[in-house]
Amino acid sequence: MALSGRTEHSPAVSFDAGEWTGAIGDSVTVLPIVVGLAALTPVSLAHALLFFGVFQIVWGLVYGLPLSVEPMKALAGLALAGALTAGEYVTAGLLAGVVLVVAAATGALSRVERYVGEPVIRGIQLAVALVLLRAGVDLGLADPTLALAAAGVAGVVALAGRRRGAALAVLGVGLALALAETGLPAPALPTLAVFPAAAPAVTADALSATTGQLAMTVGNAAVATSLLLSDLFDADVSPDRLSGSMGAMCLSAVPLGGVPMCHGSGGLAGKHAFGARTGGANLVLGGLYLAAVPFAGVVAAFPMAVLGVVLAVVAAHLGRRAVAVEGRGALAVVAVVGVVGLAWNVGAAFLAGLLLDALRRRVAPARGAAGT
Repeated sequence: MALSGRTEHSPAVSFDAGEWTGAIGDSVTVLPIVVGLAALTPVSLAHALLFFGVFQIVWGLVYGLPLSVEPMKALAGLALAGALTAGEYVTAGLLAGVVLVVAAATGALSRVERYVGEPVIRGIQLAVALVLLRAGVDLGLADPTLALAAAGVAGVVALAGRRRGAALAVLGVGLALALAETGLPAPALPTLAVFPAAAPAVTADALSATTGQLAMTVGNAAVATSLLLSDLFDADVSPDRLSGSMGAMCLSAVPLGGVPMCHGSGGLAGKHAFGARTGGANLVLGGLYLAAVPFAGVVAAFPMAVLGVVLAVVAAHLGRRAVAVEGRGALAVVAVVGVVGLAWNVGAAFLAGLLLDALRRRVAPARGAAGT
C-alpha cells in the first residue's frame, strides 16, 4: 500500500478546478474560529495561519488526500468564551498532543472508541455550541444594530442554500469594516519564539477541557474521518494513524504560537462537496493561508458585535450536528451532556455522558428482551 493509503490508480495530487473550489470547503469554519481567537485572546492570527498553511501542505503531500486541518473546536470554543485562559489553552493543546501521539504508538484508539458512544461525542459538541452561543450573544449586545445587520447577512446566505458559508460571509463583512477603518496593514511576518502568547498553565480547567476535546477527537477527527476517507476516497487510513498526525501538529505548532489542530470529518466532507479529490486542494488552501500571513494585522480592528454573530453561526452549525442522533435515549444523553458542559465544564459533562450512555446501552437490550 502506498503511504497515502490511496488506490494505485488514484493520483496523489491534482490541480484541476475541483481542487481549487474544494479548498474552500475546509475554510468555512476554520477562519471564523481562528479570527475569533485572535480577536478575543492572545492568539496571534499570523502564527495560526502560518501553521494551518504548513500542515495543509504537509498532509496533502503525505496522504495525497484532501484531509482537513481544523482547530480543535472544544478547546477553541472554551477559549473564545473565556472559560480557558491563554495558558490553559496552551496546556490543553499540548496534553492533547501527547495523548494522541501515545494513542497512535500503542494502537489505543481502535480499543477505546467502542466505549465512547456517539451520544457522548455529540453531547460535547452541543456543550461547546452552547458555550459559543452564550459568548456570541454577549459580544453582539455591545452593538445590537451592527449585530442585527450581520445576522441579516447570515440569514440571507443561509436562505440562499449556503448554510455552511454563512459564518464565512459574516466574517467577510467584519473584515471589510475593519479594513475601512484601518486600511490595508503593512505586510509583516511573524517571528517564531517559544510560547509567544502565553506560558503553559496546568490547572483543573485545562485538564477538564483536554478530556472533553479528546472525546470529540476520538469520535469525529479520528474514527469518523477514517470511515469517511474509506467511503469517499476508497482510502485505508486508520484512526490511529490520524491520531499520530494530529498529535504531531499539536506538539510542533502550539509551542511556537500555533493553535491546537486536528483533522475532522466535517472539513473533509466540505472539501469533497466542493470538488476536491486529491491532496492538491490542501496545497491550494495551504498556499492561500500562507499568503494571508503578512496581512493578519487587520484583525485588531475587527468589530466585536460582528464577531459575536460569527460565533453564533458557528455555534448553530455545531449544535445542528450535535442533535443528529437517533432515539430519544440517545438524544437525552446529548441534552444532559450539553447542559452540564454549559453549566459546569466539558470534563464533568464527558464523565456524566459516559455514565448515562452506559446506562442507556444496558437498559435498551433489557427493554427489547422484555418485549419479546
